Amino acid sequence: MLIQHKKVGNKGLFFVQQDGNILAEMTYTMPSAEKMIIDHTEVSDELRGQNVGYQLVHTAVEYARTHHLTIIPLCPFANAVFKKKPEYADVLT
Repeated sequence: MLIQHKKVGNKGLFFVQQDGNILAEMTYTMPSAEKMIIDHTEVSDELRGQNVGYQLVHTAVEYARTHHLTIIPLCPFANAVFKKKPEYADVLT
């Protein structure tokens, strides 16, 4: 599954698109050059059960590691993933 990334100004999203429609997305804001706040995750019904939400969070973690960012997971889903994945602790604020 291809997860794409789009950033405009201090906001961005990681998303899955099919036939021009966004089927899953995780949005974030950048309050500073080194902090990312994940504020929303949504996965369409047709992709449920395929761990797409986890893949979105994983992609954000890899992005944060590559760009030396820390993450504040305000989104309840993303926060739950961080609690289940201690290997992501290195990017938590």
